Amino acid sequence: MLTTLALLAAGLVLLVVGGEFLVRGSVQIAERLGVSPLLIGLILVGFGTSMPELVTSVEASLLGAPGIALGNIVGSNIANILLIVGASALVFPLAVSDSALKRDGRVMIGVSLLLVLAGFTLGLTRPVGLAFVAGLIAYMVFAYRQERNSAVVAVEGHTAAFDRGEAVERVDTTLHGVRGRTGLIAWLLPAALAIAGLAMIISGGRLLVEAAIALARLVGLSESVIGLTIVAVGTSMPEFVTSLVAAVRRQAEIAVGNVLGSNIYNILGIGGVTGLIAPTPFPPDMLGLDLGMMVGAALLLYLFAANGRVSRLEGLLLLAVYASYVGWLILRG
Repeated sequence: MLTTLALLAAGLVLLVVGGEFLVRGSVQIAERLGVSPLLIGLILVGFGTSMPELVTSVEASLLGAPGIALGNIVGSNIANILLIVGASALVFPLAVSDSALKRDGRVMIGVSLLLVLAGFTLGLTRPVGLAFVAGLIAYMVFAYRQERNSAVVAVEGHTAAFDRGEAVERVDTTLHGVRGRTGLIAWLLPAALAIAGLAMIISGGRLLVEAAIALARLVGLSESVIGLTIVAVGTSMPEFVTSLVAAVRRQAEIAVGNVLGSNIYNILGIGGVTGLIAPTPFPPDMLGLDLGMMVGAALLLYLFAANGRVSRLEGLLLLAVYASYVGWLILRG
């Protein structure tokens, strides 16, 4: 038991550290290539921070553990709202732009419903995966065009995709390359960092999935429950840290935007790529309350934020709902 927990923890550490190395190295290479800061934030930082979750879901599907693969996606989206927004609102009430909520909040609810539809019909097949990836590309193109138009940003606020990258960059002020480096070393160091990060993510993902499968067998819980809780919360730790730090610094809209962007990425990006690489059916035990909880959490956040803020009391309620949900999962077994 202790060995399994140690391996699980080691897998999570490799995923988190590897993700940071990959993002840092990729960003520095992109800067050397002259890529615009907007594209770096939207694509490299956004996708890079999703790599641990992506590798975990793909590895789980390849190893025949759909409960962990889908539980990671569904559980992460639930934890992002109920746990992360709830905890962040307790630190400081979260102000939310009405126009940004209507735009990105509705996208989050819409893609959540699409995942439910896929669950009850085709599962994560290759056509579904392709449609999800196409949807993510369309959303990123839309976000890029929005962010380039300063007049639109002034009225409607930043997109969730932008807030996600911005949250990471504000937390890690050393993310960008050290100025003054020249010559071959300026390319080799970030390249080595990115490669090492990717290797750590792949190793960590496999280690985490194998340990999670073993843990489920040891404690008598289903793989779905392990995926929805331990794996999902573990791979969501970067989002937890960035949103919490944003709340502490009174950057409330970034804290919420980070969660909205993460949930959209999780379904369209992680779900889409997982479907393309390793098609997998939805576990029957996840088709009821779990998918309903994911959609319900999205609707609850939308309802709370509709008045322009998520209060401390509402944050406490979100945490209470999450605690009740996890308790029910453990009893379900």
